[in-house]
Amino acid sequence: MCQLAAPSRIPENPADVRSLEQLRVFVHVALCRKENLLEHHFPMSELELRQNGTRCGYQFVLHGPRSVKLAAVWSSASNEVLLYDATGNRYGRIRLPHKVA
Repeated sequence: MCQLAAPSRIPENPADVRSLEQLRVFVHVALCRKENLLEHHFPMSELELRQNGTRCGYQFVLHGPRSVKLAAVWSSASNEVLLYDATGNRYGRIRLPHKVA
């Protein structure tokens, strides 16, 4: 499960994301804001995606109230985050200008 960083360390825009921890926090905040959820009240799980034994991205799932789940997928190849709402429809694509380490 992910923990939300201290408010002073929350990346506000994609250009601030440079590490995996910053990516986690950025995605958590983006998903919470989609449904106006309080960021400190809902956990997020993650799954490392692998292709031929090599990490190729992460899937993040925010576990909201009443079994609501929002998701995001980060692709390391394209360095972008795809955001999905509770119905599974993609509502956003965010390109990260800096490679996530």
